[in-house]
Amino acid sequence: MSKIIIVGTGMGSLSAAALLAKEGHELTILEQNYLPGGCSSSYYRQGFIFESGATTLVGFDKGMPLGFLFDEIGLEIDTERLKVPMKVHLRNGETLIRHNDLEHWISEAESIFGTKGQRSFWKFCFKISKFVWESSLKQQAFPPTSFSDLCSLAASFRPEQLTKIPWAFYSMDYLLKKFGLNENQLFVDFVNEQLLITAQNFTKEVNVLFGATALCYTNFGNYYVFGGMIQMVKKITDWLENKGAAIHYRTKVENVKFENGQYQVESSNGHFSADKILFGIPINNVIEIFPDEKLKKKYINKTLNNDKLYSAFQIGVGFKRPAGFEPDALHHQIHLINPLPNINAASVFLSYSHPIDWYRAPLDKMVASISCHIPNPNPDLDIDKEALAQIVFDELDSKGLIPRDAIEYFHVSGAAAWERWTGRKFGFVGGYPQYMRTKPWQMIDARLDGRGAYICGDSAYPGQGIPGVALSGINAFYKMKCSLRK
Repeated sequence: MSKIIIVGTGMGSLSAAALLAKEGHELTILEQNYLPGGCSSSYYRQGFIFESGATTLVGFDKGMPLGFLFDEIGLEIDTERLKVPMKVHLRNGETLIRHNDLEHWISEAESIFGTKGQRSFWKFCFKISKFVWESSLKQQAFPPTSFSDLCSLAASFRPEQLTKIPWAFYSMDYLLKKFGLNENQLFVDFVNEQLLITAQNFTKEVNVLFGATALCYTNFGNYYVFGGMIQMVKKITDWLENKGAAIHYRTKVENVKFENGQYQVESSNGHFSADKILFGIPINNVIEIFPDEKLKKKYINKTLNNDKLYSAFQIGVGFKRPAGFEPDALHHQIHLINPLPNINAASVFLSYSHPIDWYRAPLDKMVASISCHIPNPNPDLDIDKEALAQIVFDELDSKGLIPRDAIEYFHVSGAAAWERWTGRKFGFVGGYPQYMRTKPWQMIDARLDGRGAYICGDSAYPGQGIPGVALSGINAFYKMKCSLRK
């Protein structure tokens, strides 16, 4: 069995680590923070538990990455499937319910946006999204970077792929035109803001394979984790430690080099060495701490600078639950009539804690996580975060989502806080945005240097979201496993 170093404890690297530990490999896991999970973690403030990043959770359905992972290692977590995945508050004052059931959702969309093109558009998108998820775990060699990858993909080839793969060459903007929806401005705005949540970009830059899947995530199982995302993460880290994995917190990796057939890692907490290494951090960070000239030459054109990325403006709120306040949806997207000043955000996303989640707040109180995108993130950018928070509070109060007089505590953060918490270059969040110039097979593969260095997470294939990064970890495990057999 091999000695393997894993850098980071996001859901990508934890997914790979769990599968490697199951096979008996000796794991050393290095985490720069004092808590595991990265963008899928939670933290404690003033009697409340806040999510550090992700607040929505999908991927437990049959054939999806999280369901596969937890079945493989035999773990269960305390979740509740949401009856209503999300509500969207449109600029025209109407509220849209993103029903889980496809037919119910189509009827809702038609009642708000009109009947023209809606049914055919959503039927098509759902068909694409089902294909993507059904294919994902069957094609762990994707994207191919070796002959064995091509052989594996050929063995799992299905004729349906011939009709679906070409959609990677078409944008969501094209799809809207195809169904006659591009002149429906209310609908175009809705699609753009929804894509921003899960694809980190808009219709002109998101290809149909990713875009249709991103738009339909509410039509799959959406779950709430009691106690916060960290409870899911801790289930995995506890399991790993029981399997003998050594997890070192407050251990920031400073330099990596390959010498004498092993990877030598210098960190803030000492020296480590191993046969193989898996980076669960963005490629931007990897090429800074792994000064391999061939590696830099290979990936320098695949990294994105801050002008192509997003960070987040985030507000954590603890509030007293008003009498009779029982939200019928835990997740809300609010489209703003006037974009937020300085950061130009056109929508904000609100996630409540479950009313009976006493882990995260006393039973007469609740927690809310509110966030929006900051384009072109720069930790030194001077943003009046308090003023932005007051604008957001006015909006939420006017819609009855959080009464101003119920707020007992809040804190705000921006790109600098994100960079401190996660260590991610520029404080970017949500993964690499989709761009039409990068096709799925051109995305960063799990194999880094052709020796024994690998990568997973949201800057590698397939990109954003908890199920996406879990899949990247599963794919990295598969490709590491293939090399370990040799």
